Amino acid sequence: MIPQDSIVALATPSGAGAIAVIRISGEDAITIGDSVFRSIKNKNLLTQKTHTLHLGHIVDNNKTLDEVLVSIFKGPNSYTGENTIEISCHGSTYIQQQIIQLLLRKGCRMADAGEFTLRAFLNGKLDLSQAEAVADLISSDNEASHQIAMQQMRGGFSNEIAKLREELLNFASLIELELDFAEEDVEFADRTQFHELLNRIEFVLKRLIDSFAVGNVIKNGIPVAIVGEPNVGKSTLLNALLNEERAIVSEIAGTTRDTIEDELVIGGIGFRFIDTAGIRETQDVVESIGIKKTFEKIEQAQVVVFLFDSSEFKVSGLKLKVELEKIKNQFPLKPLVIIGNKADKLEDSEIQNIKSEIPEILLISAKEKLGVEDLKNQLLSFVNTGALRNNETIITNTRHYDSLLKALDEIQKVKYGLETNLSSDLMALDIKESLYHFGMITGQVTNDELLGNIFANFCIGK
Repeated sequence: MIPQDSIVALATPSGAGAIAVIRISGEDAITIGDSVFRSIKNKNLLTQKTHTLHLGHIVDNNKTLDEVLVSIFKGPNSYTGENTIEISCHGSTYIQQQIIQLLLRKGCRMADAGEFTLRAFLNGKLDLSQAEAVADLISSDNEASHQIAMQQMRGGFSNEIAKLREELLNFASLIELELDFAEEDVEFADRTQFHELLNRIEFVLKRLIDSFAVGNVIKNGIPVAIVGEPNVGKSTLLNALLNEERAIVSEIAGTTRDTIEDELVIGGIGFRFIDTAGIRETQDVVESIGIKKTFEKIEQAQVVVFLFDSSEFKVSGLKLKVELEKIKNQFPLKPLVIIGNKADKLEDSEIQNIKSEIPEILLISAKEKLGVEDLKNQLLSFVNTGALRNNETIITNTRHYDSLLKALDEIQKVKYGLETNLSSDLMALDIKESLYHFGMITGQVTNDELLGNIFANFCIGK
């Protein structure tokens, strides 16, 4: 059911600023806006053309609240598909509250979280995957996540799914028709063409499912744990990567008692660096808790950066190799970057010796910021950005991923049925199930609980 009432909300962030935008949408939005607006040229908002701007004042009885600019968008040519006006006022929190309270008294109600976008979906302005991309676009904090959200909002993903669904639906209709003529034993659906279609759908679904591994990393960032013994320069490295004094640096071993996290964008990809407590045997209760957390963070991280003091390699090289083996054995599937810090203190012969002992090592000086860019490039190499560079569709949404997995399972059942000459009525059931999961992605199949869960995560005003 499409609501007919008018809703209002602040479309800009709450708090004081230069300007604020208050959005109204609904059948009576322009009428309500006109009842509180006094144009400097005595214009009636109801008679103005869509997509026009008007200067005037918001007036409560005879009291002027603010000088504003009003934008008019008449349905269906608006974001929500309904009559919509946006009031650009001065950014005083008092002014914002006064105008919103006035509009509530005039017949609006406060919008729920994501209700403007929900109405856009209900009015056919966006499908469900495009609506979800709006939230992703708002929360994007790096180039890659922004690029994926824009592609999805423009319909790249939903168009691909809709095309496959339409082709499958056509064959489903032919198979249903066969059931109506079951006694005549007639085949309307060409089995060879149907098999080719199923192969193509299976290929596309597998590609989209595989893309989720990259998409999830791009959307949420890559957690990188920086580990090593105390006082080898982990905090200094974090500061060098972030180019700020984020972590405490001290000559005293065991300074970092807890994990410190911060984010950095490298090549358009977000990385979340975790500076952990130094790993060593200790009797200090607080430091022990920090070391326990270190191993918890390694478990959660996707990449582990192991840092050691290269100037101490002569003395502690054997111990270092033992620690490396311990981490490799405990976390065999995690990419491990081995870094020798304080390389500015090494002689050429020492450098050659370390590289011969540990060929994959990266020598840097976090204090002097030497080799930090090489580390960034190595971290970036762990992300498969090929699909992103080729502008392929990439899945970032867990709900879409789940529906794609279920659709693939049903398609493989249909394919098996076709290859084993399963009866058309049983095959039709599996086709219907796969169509259902396709529809769940784009919103052709929905329920109130699903919509409630999706739009509850939006900000109010969008």
